[in-house]
Amino acid sequence: MLDEIRALITTHARGDLRTRVPGLLLSRVETSEPHHSLAEPLLVVLAQGGKRLLLGDQVHEYRAGQYLLVSTDLPVTGRFLGATPSTPSLGLGLALRPAAIAPLLLEAPPGRWSRTPPASPIATGDAGPELLDAAVRLLRLLDHPADAPVLAPLIEREILWRLLTGPHGGLVRQIGLADSGLAHVGRAIRWIRDNYAEPMRIDELARLTGMSPSALHRHFRAVTAMSPLQFQKRIRLQEARSLLLADAGDVAGVGHLVGYDSPSQFNREYRRLFGAPPGADAARLRAATAPAAQLP
Repeated sequence: MLDEIRALITTHARGDLRTRVPGLLLSRVETSEPHHSLAEPLLVVLAQGGKRLLLGDQVHEYRAGQYLLVSTDLPVTGRFLGATPSTPSLGLGLALRPAAIAPLLLEAPPGRWSRTPPASPIATGDAGPELLDAAVRLLRLLDHPADAPVLAPLIEREILWRLLTGPHGGLVRQIGLADSGLAHVGRAIRWIRDNYAEPMRIDELARLTGMSPSALHRHFRAVTAMSPLQFQKRIRLQEARSLLLADAGDVAGVGHLVGYDSPSQFNREYRRLFGAPPGADAARLRAATAPAAQLP
């Protein structure tokens, strides 16, 4: 099945991750350069190559025939292992939507789901034959777009069920539960993403999530491997990098735009994350080949 998955991804992958099937993403990457991204709730099945993903001090690695699960929005650093133009990394992704997961939680008999909170918001595992079979059928719809509106939701439901009944079902279950700890932290994450340039008061953020400041710190770090302030800093710097890639002429202005009042602090923290000053880093990225769209 992996051979057919590789062939379909090779045929249909373009510069943009998105496809004509809603929620289905395709990735073909030909470089092993590290990249920084903001991962969203997602299932990734790798068909060729390997990848190492860093979240804070956590390291997650997965290879062809394995999957990655991401349960909430997270700033991560990734590197494909051994990807080249002749042997690119090939993967497919499926967005994990709470609205699609929640109804399935009602279908299982009582006691089916583990109540133990997942140790990490990211998990990896082997993609079994049932999951790969459903993935192949979802990919085939790219050759039959008229069938996709009817069949894609059914296959998505099957894939979600396989995940929920698999070894990392508790992680997927939390995505569908409005009252889960993940959902509370998710409110804080969404606020920071939408207001990353604004000053952040922990007590106000805690009130938004319905937690005490100490509980917010504890649960936020458990989910993201960062404090809220570290998370905000990572979002600010990744957004600054995107802005500088389009126009590197006003480094101080970009720093101010993403929330830095001190140009020296912006330069120092940018260099610490990306390994070069803002202007030099943006110039290097623009001079390089246009980066391929990449899954986490």
